[in-house]
Amino acid sequence: MDTWILALVLLAAALHAGWNLLVKMRGDKLVMMGVIDAGHGLLALPLLFFFPFPNWEAWPFIVASAVLHVGYKLFLVRAYVHGDMGVVYPIARGMAPALVALGAYVFAGESLSPTQLAAIIAIAIAISGLTFANGWRDLPLLGLAFAVGTAVFIASYTVVDGIGGRLAGSAHAYALWMFVTDACLFTPVVLLRRGRQFLATAKEYWRPGLTGAAMSMSAYWIVIWAMSITPMAPVSAVRETSVLFGALLAGFVLKESRLVLRLAAATVIAAGVISLQF
Repeated sequence: MDTWILALVLLAAALHAGWNLLVKMRGDKLVMMGVIDAGHGLLALPLLFFFPFPNWEAWPFIVASAVLHVGYKLFLVRAYVHGDMGVVYPIARGMAPALVALGAYVFAGESLSPTQLAAIIAIAIAISGLTFANGWRDLPLLGLAFAVGTAVFIASYTVVDGIGGRLAGSAHAYALWMFVTDACLFTPVVLLRRGRQFLATAKEYWRPGLTGAAMSMSAYWIVIWAMSITPMAPVSAVRETSVLFGALLAGFVLKESRLVLRLAAATVIAAGVISLQF
């Protein structure tokens, strides 16, 4: 992976942690997620005219990705309801690289060098280790279950988008159409579950929601583009360093504990990211 691509994917990781913080901080997390998702559609819609229409071969992947993103968001919201960001975020992001590597091997025919495989395993173990810093007794089992489900959705849509972005002819067009399709699917789900409450609460959340939408959209746009020109598993592994930023935000903004242990694990993750370049 070229250095400048690595830098952009690291930026995407920071942006991803930022919008997750916005969701965690709000009282009604589903409404906040709904506002962010609707913002995706609004921001992406005018940009569609600047890129070619995706190849028809990519459309099953666009639709599949949008459906998987709906499941991902519903599970993530429930995970944040039942668990701290410092617990949910590492599990959800930490398990994904290993699952993506397996998915890329099975469905895309990609291979990994021993060094890359060892680095991805080290990253996954270190990130997951952050989760258990407070011991097993304080582990919220329901939050854990939803976080694991979130990781499965992350791995699934990452593989789908890695393949779809290559088939689309333009990774940028693929990302934009996926954002719009996702918004068209997820917004009605939130409306069905919250009804008029969604519209009332959205008035309060629209400013941070649009900020989160811009952060989320930029983060995943970068990742889809990167996966279209470089192997999926290393991109996914570098993206999962978002947990470093998440740990810092959880510690300094949300005042969650065990910051020293989380930073120690972050050192292992950083070493893994460097190892992916060899």
